[in-house]
Amino acid sequence: MHLCMRHETPLTNADGKGPDIERVDVSEPASISSGIAARYGTAVFELAKDDKTLSVLEADIGALEAAFAESADFKGLISSPLYSRDDQANAIAAIAAKMGLSKLVANTLALMAAKRRLFVVPQMIADIRARIAVEKGEVTAEVVSATALTADQAAKLASTLKARVGKHVILKTAVDESLIGGLVVKLGSTMIDTSVKAKLAALQNSMKEVG
Repeated sequence: MHLCMRHETPLTNADGKGPDIERVDVSEPASISSGIAARYGTAVFELAKDDKTLSVLEADIGALEAAFAESADFKGLISSPLYSRDDQANAIAAIAAKMGLSKLVANTLALMAAKRRLFVVPQMIADIRARIAVEKGEVTAEVVSATALTADQAAKLASTLKARVGKHVILKTAVDESLIGGLVVKLGSTMIDTSVKAKLAALQNSMKEVG
């Protein structure tokens, strides 16, 4: 499967003698990185959608997310300018094969390595995940709680939020013990804060007003 991207850095240097080591990738402005990630994300998503393999793509990006979370070496591979183009290409090919990634995703990673664009992989993953969620009619709620939610608590929260927004809700959970109790939910532009920390802050503010 061929993946075509535009506006990318040539594979030869200015004198045409072959690939060189570009060191500008990790310092590019966030807006430029987001734009690059969106172009790759759009291309990959559309190809998977056309081939009716969105479920495979979703599994692939889930595996990549897990790899990033578990491996500092993987993070270093895509972000460090010290690795040459060939080093990145060879390493990412081996990783894709070991993880059993689809041909589409493996080829995309290979292209990104050739273009010195691996540093935007995390942003590309986020872009693809958002597109898949829209396609499936899902929304993501970011939930921060004082203690980890049980499966039953998570299911009840997701059900409550679904009733509120009319769409299937995927929970992205995190733990912050400083909340003391309760939780904070961010759903789109809506923020719901039921934490003890927030209640104490509100109480302190009201005491100041009284004083």
